[in-house]
Amino acid sequence: MSSTRIYLLLVSLALGGCASTQGERNPQDPLEPFNRSMYKFNDAVDKAVLKPVAKGYNTIIPEPGKIMVTNFFSNLDDIIVTINDLLQLKFAQAASDGTRVLFNSTFGILGLFNITDRLEKHNEDFGQTLGYWGISSGPYVVLPFFGPRTVRDSIGLYADSYASPIRLIPNIPTRNEMYVARTISLRAGLLDQEKILEEAAIDRYAFIRDAYLQQRQSLVYDGNPPREKFDDEESSDIPDKISIEDKQENSQPAVVDTPKPAVVDTPVPQHSMESPVQQPSSDAASSVQPIEMGLPVDTSFNPYKIEQPIPTTTENPMLN
Repeated sequence: MSSTRIYLLLVSLALGGCASTQGERNPQDPLEPFNRSMYKFNDAVDKAVLKPVAKGYNTIIPEPGKIMVTNFFSNLDDIIVTINDLLQLKFAQAASDGTRVLFNSTFGILGLFNITDRLEKHNEDFGQTLGYWGISSGPYVVLPFFGPRTVRDSIGLYADSYASPIRLIPNIPTRNEMYVARTISLRAGLLDQEKILEEAAIDRYAFIRDAYLQQRQSLVYDGNPPREKFDDEESSDIPDKISIEDKQENSQPAVVDTPKPAVVDTPVPQHSMESPVQQPSSDAASSVQPIEMGLPVDTSFNPYKIEQPIPTTTENPMLN
């Protein structure tokens, strides 16, 4: 498919997304009916053509040959990565990726051998560059033959195709053969991952969509995407995040001067057995005096016990 047709397809998808407002859908996937149909089409093509060819490729080509093919196209991809490093002002990363291209293309014989394996390989494209400069991802779309994308990543795919060294090959049959070889190599590398997908996913379309969107979000922010806020968190005044350092610095408890409660002296019932503890009143002008009450000497005294009068057995001398 030519680049012009891809561009026209993206425009039609964007216009169709504005017109499709029926039904309750995922806000990131307003084109879900179309995308599911395109996903089924791509899956049918993959099962009929790409997957059998990829299995045959893994069977026929020895492992060293597959590694050299992967290294060759990875080296061509590093050229795109280096260009996008510069567009994102990542100069240190651009120097590292440019060094990979230089040494692998010369001493590695056009990238067949990866002699710069100590240098980290990065993943940058024009879609990430647009996201770096604040361009929204747009709705999720599934392109024919190209699979899951967003509108932003689809434009990035179109832009990266112009900088691809394969596009600069003047011979059209040779150029097409390079595209086919790269597609088969990529598809063969996904055979093992596909087994995990078939065992884990119930809805493969939704699983692939969510995984793709999360991966692209992580790549745009270099593995540190912003934390998503939920509705209950947005209406709350509590801060979203408190660093551990702030907690340690503020770990000392604050001294708060709280007023002491005033002591109010209340009358004590006469039948109480315990003597109330007199506490000083905080009000100097208070005229209420505490009532003091002593305990009987006889500890067996019980004010609630009614005793019978004891008759006198001796005569009173006053009566005589």
